[in-house]
Amino acid sequence: MKKLFINFIFILSFISIKAQQLYIEENGKISLTQQGVSHLASLPLKCLDKEFPFKPWYVISDTTFTTPKKMQPAFCGCYDWHSCVHGHWLLVALLKQYPEMPEADSILTKLKRHLSAENIRTELALFKGDNLTFERPYGWGWILQLQNELLTWNTPTGRELSQNLNPLARFLANEWVGFLNKLQYPVREPEHYNLAFSMCLAWDYAITVRDTVLQNSIKKSAIRFYKNDIACPASYEPGGYDFLSPCLEEADLMQRILPGKEFNLWFNKFMPELYNNPGELFRVCDVPDPADAKMVHLYGLNFSRAWCLYDIAAKMPEEKRKSAQDLALQHFKYSLPHVVSGTYEGDHWLATFALLAIRSLEQ
Repeated sequence: MKKLFINFIFILSFISIKAQQLYIEENGKISLTQQGVSHLASLPLKCLDKEFPFKPWYVISDTTFTTPKKMQPAFCGCYDWHSCVHGHWLLVALLKQYPEMPEADSILTKLKRHLSAENIRTELALFKGDNLTFERPYGWGWILQLQNELLTWNTPTGRELSQNLNPLARFLANEWVGFLNKLQYPVREPEHYNLAFSMCLAWDYAITVRDTVLQNSIKKSAIRFYKNDIACPASYEPGGYDFLSPCLEEADLMQRILPGKEFNLWFNKFMPELYNNPGELFRVCDVPDPADAKMVHLYGLNFSRAWCLYDIAAKMPEEKRKSAQDLALQHFKYSLPHVVSGTYEGDHWLATFALLAIRSLEQ
């Protein structure tokens, strides 16, 4: 028993040392090392073509079922469709920022093979028939975020792949408008169906492509759903499987659509504690079993809290920012070691959440 305990401590120490090699912290800002870039890229590179294990989220009708790779040739790996989508986003985002990375050729090969015009036409067919709500809203948001990344990648490959993805992105952007116009109540759950998080992803795309119809639909819906909210019950968070904070995701959306002064007036009623004692409001989450595919969500929650806190802090009065930023950094640093844990339950998606957090923390 003593030997097992010593081995466990050794493994944790190794993971911690390796995690420290992934990034540089300077003046509260985070930036990836070359080793960190390569490690994050290695995770989707390993799973984009890993067809099984696979979790389908669509309705199987009569003779329509076949292998995942035939039904979704672009996004058939990384355990489920949406994780494969944001695995592609991760590779594009890394390659844009670090074009000389050692894995560049491998990434380009996979992106061009997966995101072909023919494959995207097949993907689009998934959203017809019995699957009109397939991957709504999480996967819808991630497709638009992937397209946003491709459209802002000013290279021949970026232009080619964004053109290939455009029919699916345009289709889902239009579906977003119809969905929000008929939705009567917000979905505040802390996992894939959280509405505010996916609206953030869609908003970023709408701004890039200047889709004023989608922008107006998101803004109008956000105000309708959230503008009158007060005293968000953050003490109810987290739940055992959360990877998103309903309170913080709502605030992250509102800081996008409201001017700074108007946002602070709203936020002071919505979550006033964050101005004064954020550490008491949101404590870093631990995970008792990192091999449990649901419990490992809490590592992702730490990352998503980190980017929300940093984004929100940027809109707060300057004298109130540091405590929220320090709390964001604590959450990030706690979860990062578990992106190098080697467990597929986390490896297939946590790197994406880590990079989203890094993007906020390196600003």
